[in-house]
Amino acid sequence: MKRMVIFCMFFFCSTMVLTAASPRTVKYRQIHQKILQLETMVKDKDAELLHTPENPVERCLYTAVTCFKKGIQKLQPASSQESPQFTKAIRIVNKFTYRDPGKQCESTCDSYEKKTPKEFLKSFANLMQ
Repeated sequence: MKRMVIFCMFFFCSTMVLTAASPRTVKYRQIHQKILQLETMVKDKDAELLHTPENPVERCLYTAVTCFKKGIQKLQPASSQESPQFTKAIRIVNKFTYRDPGKQCESTCDSYEKKTPKEFLKSFANLMQ
């Protein structure tokens, strides 16, 4: 009987470990949620247009992520009441990193089309997925 209980406990614990999300997946999911949250808080009218990478090829992902991180710094909250939440969301999104695979990309941030902050964030959310 003891062996059966121990086996069941071991089986349960091992399946829980296998189904748990990796820390990287959890981090990316949190960043994606903050990007979606920023879409509702960002100032879109009379705001600076931002270079927005769309559907970058794999060798240009590092450049695209760099452009998004530069653009995130230029975002402004829609109202002063949202400023603390906005600042926290910006800080979390800035933690996103992408390691450069070492391949060269011909495009630069300036080569991407400029779009509104909400379109910029939608494109960033698509990249994160």
